[in-house]
Amino acid sequence: MTGIDSNESPAALRADAARYDEIADGLEDLLAELRDEEIKDSRLEGLFDEVSSSDPNIWNIVSAFIDVEDGEAVITDESKLARGSWAPEIIEGCDTLITLDIEYGMMPDEFKYTAGKKLTQRIEEFREQAADARERADELESCTDE
Repeated sequence: MTGIDSNESPAALRADAARYDEIADGLEDLLAELRDEEIKDSRLEGLFDEVSSSDPNIWNIVSAFIDVEDGEAVITDESKLARGSWAPEIIEGCDTLITLDIEYGMMPDEFKYTAGKKLTQRIEEFREQAADARERADELESCTDE
């Protein structure tokens, strides 16, 4: 059983669940685009460019910051991080991010597979959060009905 925070209301939890589902839906559209379109024509072109062409002697990872606006996933920024100096960045309005290791010369099919795996993981996490929020809302409602 999930612990219930006394400050949570069923309505707020259901709103959270709806937002998590909206983010997951936007990420699913981005994933479908990644699988069906050429990378050059996709919203993840910038991430591919950074992952496949950055000098791995200087950079080790790159992140794509994603905001879901009106159900559409928008890449707000790509950011490289240097070896040994991980410091998470905070981008205002960022709903999620995916992070990939720099691999100079990465082929498009490998990028699609790797980025697709990361997107699928984030989608599953948001679906879980939505289900948990709905479950907590149901628990709160059943407690008030008794």
